[in-house]
Amino acid sequence: MDRWDLLLTDARIATMRGGDPAPYGAVADGALAIRGGRIAWVGPVSELPPHEAGETRALEGRWITPALIDCHTHLVFGGDRGGEFEARLGGASYEELAAEGGGIMATVRATRAASADELYEGALGRLEAMAAEGTATVEIKSGYGLDRDTEIRMLEVARRLGRSSGLTVPTTLLAAHAAPPEFRDRPDDYLAFVADELLPEAARRGLADAVDAFCERVAFSAAQLARLFERARELGLPVKLHADQRTDGGGAALAARFGALSADHLEYTPEAGIEALARAGTVAVLLPGAFLTLGEDRRPLTAALRWHGAPVAVATDCNPGTSPLGSLREAMALASRLFGLTPEECLAGTTRHAARALGLQHDRGTLEPGKRADLAIWDITHPRDLSYWLGRRPLAGLLVAGRDHP
Repeated sequence: MDRWDLLLTDARIATMRGGDPAPYGAVADGALAIRGGRIAWVGPVSELPPHEAGETRALEGRWITPALIDCHTHLVFGGDRGGEFEARLGGASYEELAAEGGGIMATVRATRAASADELYEGALGRLEAMAAEGTATVEIKSGYGLDRDTEIRMLEVARRLGRSSGLTVPTTLLAAHAAPPEFRDRPDDYLAFVADELLPEAARRGLADAVDAFCERVAFSAAQLARLFERARELGLPVKLHADQRTDGGGAALAARFGALSADHLEYTPEAGIEALARAGTVAVLLPGAFLTLGEDRRPLTAALRWHGAPVAVATDCNPGTSPLGSLREAMALASRLFGLTPEECLAGTTRHAARALGLQHDRGTLEPGKRADLAIWDITHPRDLSYWLGRRPLAGLLVAGRDHP
């Protein structure tokens, strides 16, 4: 006889298993059992094996999905850039604002000036808001320090957020976000500092789970970043890449060459780059919040992503300058409307494929025995409602490792 800690019954379940012939991998009249923080059994109620459960909950027909996963955020930062938002609406471009000391450098100055406690308190509110909408895993990047002390402080704050919140917070070193003022006109020297000093320290101290970089004409070229990625590979850290957001800089090809976990943005990626990502198994992460905020009109090639079978994730890109978006559900809604993703693609992009973008696909992202019991329970009539409705908060419950999240 099976013995479980918790049994959820009278539920409709979107397992989101890949290759399942049923849309959303749905189980109409389902049950899900949890033992030791892991999924022990899932399937139709009619097929429940003999069991004992420490607790049984009837969900009255609510839907269960995997808890959402936000695989691209810049959640730790200092300051505010609402003024730039106004300036862009007045006609200023991103490049013009950056040339005047705005953009990333404005946040760098504010983040350098903030204490660890100030960074933590600001990010904690944003993280709790994400959990309130069903998100249990939130990647956090550095990249607003661009010096040793601040980059390390950001990563330490991100680790602290994971410990205190009970959520999973993978960390990514994004020191190659831009060249700081100290290295003005010396981007190669800055990348050498990152590769030879900052990256090894972050790896040695266990502060970074991956390495990211910004491949763009206002930041670094693909040729410049190849050395950094070689160094990450030597240290055993996977890579990710901000690729082809404003121009086709060969970012997708670079990501594919290094077997990156993900290539993110991709508005200017040509079909050849998409084919390379698909062959490499690199996840294409679409970020509609930045597309909307920057007023872009060049969309990622969604049809080509489908045609070549590239896994597609959706994330908030939550940051103070180009994507002040703190809701992964709203990112799903935007991805459907702006990029033409179907509701099922949006949910797969914030569960199964988002887990893959973080290297966590064997642990979460679908509802299958053995996987971590991170579950979202929803007051909805169908999983498509998660992308269809705007401005609703339908979350009825969030379980993290099998326990109710406050």
